[in-house]
Amino acid sequence: MAIKKFAVTPGFEVGGTLFRPQQLAVLGSIVGPDAEIEMTTFKQLYVAMDEERISEVQEQLKEVGLEVHPAGFVSKSLITCNFCRGAEDAGLDIAQKLDTIVADHEVPSPLKVGYAGCALGTSEPLLKDIAVVKMKDEFDIYIGGDSKGIKANLAQLFKKGITEEQLLPIVGRLITIYQENGKKKETYSRFVKRMTPEKLHELVDNSFITI
Repeated sequence: MAIKKFAVTPGFEVGGTLFRPQQLAVLGSIVGPDAEIEMTTFKQLYVAMDEERISEVQEQLKEVGLEVHPAGFVSKSLITCNFCRGAEDAGLDIAQKLDTIVADHEVPSPLKVGYAGCALGTSEPLLKDIAVVKMKDEFDIYIGGDSKGIKANLAQLFKKGITEEQLLPIVGRLITIYQENGKKKETYSRFVKRMTPEKLHELVDNSFITI
């Protein structure tokens, strides 16, 4: 029996990324007794199960509102705050759009992108590889955070006062640059140090120059 792994998330809404009881009940009942379910640090459940049944199981999970993502060396679904200031103030709609941009891209090392709806940063955005913090009607972008090991470090400010229209293209470009220039198994924080923030600024800014 071949075992394959995939990721499951509940999506997000006001209240954050919360699994509903019926979703967990369905997940536990259909994956089978031999499956293994692991909670990850990026708010995804990893399911390891018989490869032959995966397509069938994934369709049933989607029917109860769960999202299915690849596991492994991909950019993870957006890690958000709990939108405690309310959906509109905290930018739930922006976060949902951002999630469609950042999730499921093949990358040199698993990539975590965080979002916080205000400066309280309850989702701990500065410990993520790329972070977006909403500041009233604008956004600040941070890069290079790392929560692992004894050399953990906070992300550094990359761009300040970004508009909603600028946000998605810039974050998307940061991921593409990592895909194109990152070394195999090179974490994003190491990538930022090797490339330097100045070089990343140049690569991002040049992407949007029109002639």
